[in-house]
Amino acid sequence: MFGGISVWQLLILLVVVILIFGTKKLRTLGGDLGGAVKGFKKAMNTEEEKEQEKETGKISEQKQDAQFSESVKKEDKNKS
Repeated sequence: MFGGISVWQLLILLVVVILIFGTKKLRTLGGDLGGAVKGFKKAMNTEEEKEQEKETGKISEQKQDAQFSESVKKEDKNKS
């Protein structure tokens, strides 16, 4: 099934892990793992948002520069 591991072997492994660690420790381990995954996803989303803000900031800066240069050109024409 999973690379040569059967369902029965997985069940036996699960029973052994429960016997070694206990259900309480496995619950806290699962909660900690879930919190870590959630934190990782949140960090990835904030990084993507920062990159998008940088990109939109660059675009708006380019637009502002273009508008400024156009207004300078218009002023130069009006002075002439």
